[in-house]
Amino acid sequence: MNASRSQSDAAEPLRHDIRLLGRYLGTVIEACEGKRVFDTIETLRRTAVQFRREGKEADGKLLQARVRQLRGDDPNSVARAFSYFLHLSNIAEDRDQNRRQRARALADPTPATGSIAQAVELLKSQGVTPARIRKLLTEACIMPVLTAHPTEVQRKSTLDEHREIAALLVQREQPLTAEEQLALDQALIGRVATLWQTRMLRYTRLTVADEIENALSYYRSTFLQVIPRLYADLSRLLNRESASPFGRPPEPLEPFLRMGSWIGGDRDGNPNVDAGTLERALLRQATVLFEHYLQEVHALGAELSITTLLIDASPALLELAEDSGDDSPHRRDEPYRRAIVGIYARLAATARELTGQDLARRATRAARPYTTPQEVARDLAVIAESLSDHHGAPIARLRLSGLRQALDVFGFHLATVDLRQSSDVHEQVLAELFARAGAQLDGKPVDYAALDEDSRVRLLRAELAQARPLASPWIAYGELATRELAVLRAAAAGRARYGRQAVRQTIVSHTETLSDLLEVLVLQKEAGLTAPAGADTPAEDGLMVVPLFETIPDLERGAAIMAAWLDLPEVRARVSAAQDHTQEVMLGYSDSNKDGGFLTSNWSLYQAERELVDVFRKRGVKLRLFHGRGGSVGRGGGSSFDAILAQPPGTVAGQFRLTEQGEVIQSKYKDVEIGRWHMELLVSAVLESSLAPHAQAAEAEDAHMSRHGQAMSFMSDHARKTYRGLVYDTPGFTDYFFAATPISEIAGLNIGSRPASRKQGQRIEDLRAIPWGFSWAQCRLMLTGWYGVGSALETWLEQGGPGAPRARRTRLAQLREMAAQWPAMRTWLSNMEMVLAKSDLAIAARYAQLVPQRGLRDRIFGAIADEHARTLAMLRLVNQRDLLADNPGLLASLRERFAYIDPLNYLQIELIKRHRAAQARPDARPDKRVQRAIHLTINGIAAGLRNSG
Repeated sequence: MNASRSQSDAAEPLRHDIRLLGRYLGTVIEACEGKRVFDTIETLRRTAVQFRREGKEADGKLLQARVRQLRGDDPNSVARAFSYFLHLSNIAEDRDQNRRQRARALADPTPATGSIAQAVELLKSQGVTPARIRKLLTEACIMPVLTAHPTEVQRKSTLDEHREIAALLVQREQPLTAEEQLALDQALIGRVATLWQTRMLRYTRLTVADEIENALSYYRSTFLQVIPRLYADLSRLLNRESASPFGRPPEPLEPFLRMGSWIGGDRDGNPNVDAGTLERALLRQATVLFEHYLQEVHALGAELSITTLLIDASPALLELAEDSGDDSPHRRDEPYRRAIVGIYARLAATARELTGQDLARRATRAARPYTTPQEVARDLAVIAESLSDHHGAPIARLRLSGLRQALDVFGFHLATVDLRQSSDVHEQVLAELFARAGAQLDGKPVDYAALDEDSRVRLLRAELAQARPLASPWIAYGELATRELAVLRAAAAGRARYGRQAVRQTIVSHTETLSDLLEVLVLQKEAGLTAPAGADTPAEDGLMVVPLFETIPDLERGAAIMAAWLDLPEVRARVSAAQDHTQEVMLGYSDSNKDGGFLTSNWSLYQAERELVDVFRKRGVKLRLFHGRGGSVGRGGGSSFDAILAQPPGTVAGQFRLTEQGEVIQSKYKDVEIGRWHMELLVSAVLESSLAPHAQAAEAEDAHMSRHGQAMSFMSDHARKTYRGLVYDTPGFTDYFFAATPISEIAGLNIGSRPASRKQGQRIEDLRAIPWGFSWAQCRLMLTGWYGVGSALETWLEQGGPGAPRARRTRLAQLREMAAQWPAMRTWLSNMEMVLAKSDLAIAARYAQLVPQRGLRDRIFGAIADEHARTLAMLRLVNQRDLLADNPGLLASLRERFAYIDPLNYLQIELIKRHRAAQARPDARPDKRVQRAIHLTINGIAAGLRNSG
């Protein structure tokens, strides 16, 4: 009773905020749309709430009937109302998370689980010294990589209003006078009214330029502020900060945490990305960065008002002031300000040279540009040392320390832009280059596409050893070859302009053979990214060639490909000289799931990681895994913190890159507080996973694999057969999918520059993994996050397999042990549990009614419903509790928001019926209002489910 009351009391601030924002939304709707529309929405809301609370079939039918009665503009108004309520609920929930974390920190001095402080404390208790942590950081690479994969359905205009509303909620918690309270409430209503009167949908498809700008908004709001602060906090935790406020601040940490991006460089399946978009991405990143630097240096000049009439300055600082060219009589006794004037002028000149724009806040004198970020850092170090030597260390900590750290982290480039292209494109380009060059192999003209793998490897290695170019400036190549070579040349130019960190990796999608990787080395040589053999000029380090293993077969052969790659002398030399003995491998969660289902995808990834660790350990090369995670659980979503800690021992070791895409970017990095926490979770998990006692972890992992590996392989095979039996082997499944989900309507959303399918037509194989998973989420099945697991668990339990214990009770005990004690299995089941809690078979059954063929509908939905029930039953049996019984807060939150998601599902179904009926008529003239309303419901459902993309 007391625990229940305590939970209720803790939830009250959140309920208050949701009620407040809901009330203001209702006020705005009634004022803007009139009482009739308001009453219609309110009636639907009450019906949905009652249906959720009592579960009566009559209430469900009543909700469906009232949705069917909507005509004219009412569907749009209803869709917008419920969507915006869910948006506002998300804002309130995020604010409540920050509030709870702060309340906990005030009440309990022990570090929160997942914090960097907790990780450092834990490691110290295990005998890991701060010096060892610092050593790891000098070699570490932790990098979130923002991508433009299209599952973020909200416009930037909407997201900007979300930030303003969140800021007002924070202010509202402070002690306020009556006048201040009134002003704040009026501001909140104004922001909600702005939301209501802002178009929710994009009328045109996003361009790559739009995607670049959207991503850059997160640097302004979050990353440029959060990352230097996180470094400062970690430095303090590692005992590098003096206890005295006048003690010398520590030097900036080695940059281990940086940002990455695919936006502008990811060409795989996106014809809108080319050399121009890469150049634009690099230019816009540098522009935003220099705007930040100039703003910070300007503010620094205002802060450093120290006068030599009161305190001395170092000779180096005085020399920097004299060299600044600032001869203002007002600052004659203020050498720090004079030095800043010179630094500002040189930064402004650097910005003009690199961006072609005058970004200075005011006119500056002519100055020579800085050539590298290190030059700027040296000037700032002169200021920091002078301050520290003359009782100004507290002043240095105000802004200067953060700016110095930012320079080390962001350089002149802001974020590393990866290149990505499919292996088959590289093959086509080289086929043309070899053919046009008249290349020969074994005395015969080369038909590259017809060569076997061994012949391709021989040819490519021979070409890498050639000093002469393969491509000629006198030959006009086809469009594809011209585009690809132009991208690589743009990367070379961008690295020369902004620094080598601007572009570091080129990712090979669909890596299936060794030649897929060698092809990229040859193309880099042709583009001037690496020097040819025997060149007189120093060799460029070029781009690291990163294989992407995506499908189940690709994952299974990944270790053998990497062994062959690392055993090539020319590759080994590059890895040692240019890559700091490090090789990156990317693992794809999306296509492996679409290929083999949830359990098989995760188990294949897990086994591939273990095999890669073994390959790299034997060759003395550091492995950096790049995890291609999405938002939905079916695409590797879920808690990044838990996922990192559940990695096989030895797979992290201070090296961890992961994609952040779609609505996940907005969810994690919308503001400073939330962004800081998610980045802290990432860093702390990498520290803990990398430095926790390895012998103990490896021993425990070997024990799990020894006891449970055979069972997992058996269940994975069975889950894969079950999944593929439905998706690829069931006649008519494609027709069912395209009819029973809003996939066709999602394809019409303007949420990204990339097409929804790789090819024209309706084939599951050609459909991209993102819209595939997104569609199942919209109809509340989330099939990609669980299908096949129930059958796998049940078959093992009831029948066993090779090496299985004879008794059923022993097999059940084994499954429970796996779920409770094996981190990987525990994480998979936890993610699946969350997905199943968001699924709703009753609503999914209504989507199934969209399938016109009754026999097909009953057969396929029947199979899905059976597997859903089986999976729920097995989860309860293995976990020995109901779904999310161990997380009542999340369960309560989901139940609250279901009452607002349900009407959107009912409305979406009704609108899809109308839209498709109109399309089927001979004189088809689809109602654009209906199409817009469908897209509004997609927006709202995605917002309500939060991690559906």
